[in-house]
Amino acid sequence: RAGRVERSGAVQNRSGQQLQCRESRSVVKKDKMSSRNPMLIKGVRTYGRSKAYSRKQQWKHEKKEGPKKKERTPKTSVLRQRYVPAERVPKRLKSNLTIKKRKTVLKKGIQPGSVLIVLSGRFMGSRVVFLKQLDSGLLLVTGPYKVNGVPIRRINQAYVIATSTTVDISGVKIPEHIDDKYFARVKNAKEGEEGFFSNQEKINPEWLAKRKEDQKAVDTGIVAAIEKVELLDTYLKTKFTLKNGQAPHAMKF
Repeated sequence: RAGRVERSGAVQNRSGQQLQCRESRSVVKKDKMSSRNPMLIKGVRTYGRSKAYSRKQQWKHEKKEGPKKKERTPKTSVLRQRYVPAERVPKRLKSNLTIKKRKTVLKKGIQPGSVLIVLSGRFMGSRVVFLKQLDSGLLLVTGPYKVNGVPIRRINQAYVIATSTTVDISGVKIPEHIDDKYFARVKNAKEGEEGFFSNQEKINPEWLAKRKEDQKAVDTGIVAAIEKVELLDTYLKTKFTLKNGQAPHAMKF
């Protein structure tokens, strides 16, 4: 029993707690347990729907019906490989076998006749004329040789800077045999130590004569086009240099 009812509406139980009751009732009832999600105002609760669901922890007692597991078919027994290689043999990745060779895309501003600045190699700082792109993706360039001493050579486009200056090479005929094989090195037979060093000084006269003919055939039309533009030959002869305080990324070539 909760205790005796008084007119004031407050009674005490055995533990000494005060319980509110109405005067018309003789039995005192405790307040109901407070809600896990009390209402702030009419229609608005303290916690959202997901938060209230997690506070109930009702998900612990619910049974989830997932997809039915497929019945596994018994596999036939396979004998293990008895041979174990002594050394680990590396395997090529599948991605390496599926890669296709793609033609290298030229940088913006590089087109036949563009004047390029060489950034590395024997002719570093020289200005050259771009002729065409080879099958390997390398650039075929020339000085021309008569102007600045740069012969016909291949160069990677990563080591050049494209300029806004161009040379009209529409009338220049580039021999078709000038390709990647054209620049392959000629191997000489070794004749001992003394012969090896002597072979380095020998140059095949037929190979040299052919190179001179190709250089002359290409340079003739380019030199004629350069002479039509004032001070263009002087520009190609001058090497590219930087002085103190000059930033290449801030320059307009």
